[in-house]
Amino acid sequence: MVILDDIRKSYILPGRVVEVLKGITIEIKEGEFLSIMGPSGSGKSTLLNLIGCLDRPTSGKYFLDGIDTNTLSDNELAEIRNKKIGFIFQNFNLIPRLSAIKNVVLPLLYSGIPSEERNKRALELLQKVGLSHRANHLPSELSGGEQQRVSIARALINNPSLILADEPTGNLDSKTGQEIMDIFKSIHKEGATIIMVTHEKSISEYAERIITIKDGVCFSGCY
Repeated sequence: MVILDDIRKSYILPGRVVEVLKGITIEIKEGEFLSIMGPSGSGKSTLLNLIGCLDRPTSGKYFLDGIDTNTLSDNELAEIRNKKIGFIFQNFNLIPRLSAIKNVVLPLLYSGIPSEERNKRALELLQKVGLSHRANHLPSELSGGEQQRVSIARALINNPSLILADEPTGNLDSKTGQEIMDIFKSIHKEGATIIMVTHEKSISEYAERIITIKDGVCFSGCY
């Protein structure tokens, strides 16, 4: 599903060039659950952003479902993000003024799907993550774990083939983090491909394969 071939990413700063990724080559199969680990500043979040088509590599090739993403326009990349990829973030990224169900529905607003069908799908997903009883609550009325469940439901609303999670348990206590990872395991069993960045060894062990990034290069698990 995902092929990264000698991916490099540099940023030009005043008076210098910073190399963040220095030639990453990875193949990730459909249905795989992969964890990316590494110290702060190692490049793991940059790598996840490239896989999520939120950024472009400086050089190298990235194929998603056989498509060379280097050849795509910004609009085409945006369409891939909306239809193929579900994002889950450490800080949840929920809209404060919208209820849980409206946050989940958000990616479908311009899909042409009728409102009733959108809401039905959103409620089904909130039920899936154990939060249907809180559907009409604002994010400020939800705990951190509940907000992350909303974020997971939102990531699933478009039936994406690829789930990307950046430190999904980073702002949660250990018990709540385990509950969130149990949801990830359930999603994976249903066939989803999951790529997760984490700095917690216990969380990384939920994955089938662990990749370690160090100083912008693949240290282990890249095959």
